[in-house]
Amino acid sequence: MKIFDYMEKYAYEHLIFFHDATTGLKGITCIHSTKLGPSLGGTRLWNYKNEDEAIEDVLRLAKGMTLKSAAAGLDLGGGKTVLIGDPSEVKSEAYFRAFGRFVETLNGRYITAEDVNTSTADMAHVAKETSHVKGLRDKSGDPSPMTAYGVYQAIRASAFKAFGNNSLKDKRISVQGLGQVGTFLTEFLHKEGAKLIVSDINQSRVDNIVSKYGATAVAIDTIYDQDVDIFAPCGLGAVINDDTINRLKCKVVAGAANNVLKEDVHGEMLKQKGIVYAPDYVANAGGVINITFENENSYDKEAALKATDEIYDRILRIFEVADKENITTHKAAEKMALDRIEKISKIHSIYIKPDFE
Repeated sequence: MKIFDYMEKYAYEHLIFFHDATTGLKGITCIHSTKLGPSLGGTRLWNYKNEDEAIEDVLRLAKGMTLKSAAAGLDLGGGKTVLIGDPSEVKSEAYFRAFGRFVETLNGRYITAEDVNTSTADMAHVAKETSHVKGLRDKSGDPSPMTAYGVYQAIRASAFKAFGNNSLKDKRISVQGLGQVGTFLTEFLHKEGAKLIVSDINQSRVDNIVSKYGATAVAIDTIYDQDVDIFAPCGLGAVINDDTINRLKCKVVAGAANNVLKEDVHGEMLKQKGIVYAPDYVANAGGVINITFENENSYDKEAALKATDEIYDRILRIFEVADKENITTHKAAEKMALDRIEKISKIHSIYIKPDFE
């Protein structure tokens, strides 16, 4: 990858590498955009195969956060951090405090939170060194339940588009990935009477959902082949690709994973196959919406729930734009997000008399 060419093409601001020899901390923070406000994005800890894989991941995730915040109507930009290492080996108080010291050097341009393989407990350590962290236990806490709730609303809206009603009762729904968000999502789906098919690399997670909700477990490599109504990818990204797309037998793809489409062309392929696709960064925005309702010493959960409910109508508006302009839902969501960034950033350019004059 020619990094500067890529950054120029997609208007990235910063790509920053950091390292602390004492704790073994190695990571990359990407700030994609601060046009609407400080960049916000979680910290992902993953044992990447190589540095190029980590760079590609953080670039894609940061850009997705810009679109997510803009589409959700938030005055935030997009950023992301990836930490490189084995979560079972590198985690410690010192490790995350060292990361917090790094975040503090960015002077508020980047705000972090938990993500894959990091937790509210880890963020508590980060918060000892910087105030630029959200989703703490004594405030909004784990954003996973609200993220899952937003995805649930996106699935309901997508069902309305695909089947003419938003009921999920007796719908066959395959959930790929049973981490925090995927697990909470299965609870919402089960309560509505959906029939669940699940897979995960962690067998104990699968066993838990099978035991609690009577789900059907399938092998990881066969989740794409299931005869279902809805496919909910809730693991890592790029799962809709040349190898998987022709195996799908569903009418809807709507889940919590970021960057579900490996390339834009796969959105067009879903459209051609007549599969309704809920753009991931709109569907999974509940967690980001949630933490914006944190105040200095409080958190308004009811307001956060009401704001997350709006994902349902936002998804329907995206479908309307896509149909009207004969474009993919992925492109419709991107267009709406970029239009908002353009309009609001111009408002921000209006001169305000400084205090010292």
